[in-house]
Amino acid sequence: MTRRALHYVLKIGNRAKNVQFFRDLLGMKVLRHEEFHEMCEAQCNGPYDGKWSKTMIGYGPEDEHFVLELTYNYGIGNYKLGNDLQSIRIESKSAYENVNKQKDVVFMHKNPECIVLNSPDGYLFEVFNPDHDRSSITKVSLSTTDTEKSKNYWHGLLGMNLLEGNEKSFIASFGDKDARLEMVLTTGNQPVRHEQAYGRIAFACPESELPEIQERMDANKETILTRLISLDTPGKATVEVVILADPDGHEICFVGQKGFEQLSKVDPKGNDLLEEAMAADKSDEWFEKRGTAKEKRE
Repeated sequence: MTRRALHYVLKIGNRAKNVQFFRDLLGMKVLRHEEFHEMCEAQCNGPYDGKWSKTMIGYGPEDEHFVLELTYNYGIGNYKLGNDLQSIRIESKSAYENVNKQKDVVFMHKNPECIVLNSPDGYLFEVFNPDHDRSSITKVSLSTTDTEKSKNYWHGLLGMNLLEGNEKSFIASFGDKDARLEMVLTTGNQPVRHEQAYGRIAFACPESELPEIQERMDANKETILTRLISLDTPGKATVEVVILADPDGHEICFVGQKGFEQLSKVDPKGNDLLEEAMAADKSDEWFEKRGTAKEKRE
């Protein structure tokens, strides 16, 4: 079995502010940018049927690095956050130094090892100052209401390796060099709330394993949000995916490795395509002429 963590999906409300945060402040690279005029069959952009875009951004190519997918729905200004995503950890000396010298950035916490701050949409980022020059996204921390049930799902059913843990949290991954998944018990027995900003974590696996994953979920009566389907990206490769949900409702995408390798190649024009799309985006003006603001998802 060869599986690997690929990316985490964040819904964003203002592309310009997010580009400034991820690219200019944290030093990530725009790996590819794609525009879509219709909703995704697997609800990659959420339950919305309008125009949307996908920007893959990170510290290196998706075949070697865990990255972020910034999903932008035209006409929606922001989304109410839940407590499902606790934080995303970055290890980057250059990002730490750049954030540390900014005078207009509000920190949640800061010390010589780590700076904690929010993205423009309120997602929590931990920027660590490592003793090496590599930059990477190393961990995604999600909420759970039951660590044992989560362990049985992520380790028992999906085959992730348990690296460490206790009654309040655990850390797992598919490989030693893989980005890690941390599941953290909610405080005070609070339920996991996904709200409209809910994300999705994606993993690659051999195409032959996709039917097996689906069959295992069926056999154990676990949730399958999107059964095995082929998704097209205009002018690019078609990929096969299965979309699951864990016991706490966290969305999980398994995508066929070969198709994804073709789809995820770095586009040298990615940054230019993003800049062109932002320059052509008149959704703010459209709403302003009608005396309203972009729709807010509460």
